[in-house]
Amino acid sequence: MRIGKTSLLIAASLLAATAAQAGWQDHVSPYDANRLSKLEEAKQKALSEASAGPDMGTIHAVLDPQAVSVSADALRGSWRCRTIKIGGMTPDVVYSWFRCRIHENGDGLTFEKISGSQRLSGRLYPNESGGYVLLGAFSVKGEKAHIYSGNGASAGAMATPDDAAGVLEVTGSGSARIEFPYPVQESTFDVIELKR
Repeated sequence: MRIGKTSLLIAASLLAATAAQAGWQDHVSPYDANRLSKLEEAKQKALSEASAGPDMGTIHAVLDPQAVSVSADALRGSWRCRTIKIGGMTPDVVYSWFRCRIHENGDGLTFEKISGSQRLSGRLYPNESGGYVLLGAFSVKGEKAHIYSGNGASAGAMATPDDAAGVLEVTGSGSARIEFPYPVQESTFDVIELKR
């Protein structure tokens, strides 16, 4: 009997370790995997739809810098963040600054937008091509934070409107961005700009 219990404990710990090491591909819905594979296409389409207005300088200042490698430790902490929507219903919109944070939650890194009326939280998974993939969900201030539905999209829908799938890249000392190709609502391409 004692050997059986020990075997069960070992098997349970191996399963837990495997779940903790699972990559984003093990959690992403097919719909979101497809969106993420079209990141550059969505970005170019959105830029072609955007106006030549005063926000284009800001948009290029966020999108143009090349990504740099950093450790997970360098990402942790508080950030100022703002959302930029490009293409779609309105050609381009740059919102005000809010508060975000990246922290360790035991399963890995978590990103949270913690101020403003629209909140976002989700898990950051290391990406094989560098940076991190964010699988998260939007919620409204005052609501319990929504979680990424992944392969559990409701009622057979390909996506839920709250789901967010993006790629986080560090672009310099104290700056980063999260790019969201083909968001479910409103725009063609969204970016969350992060600054220390």
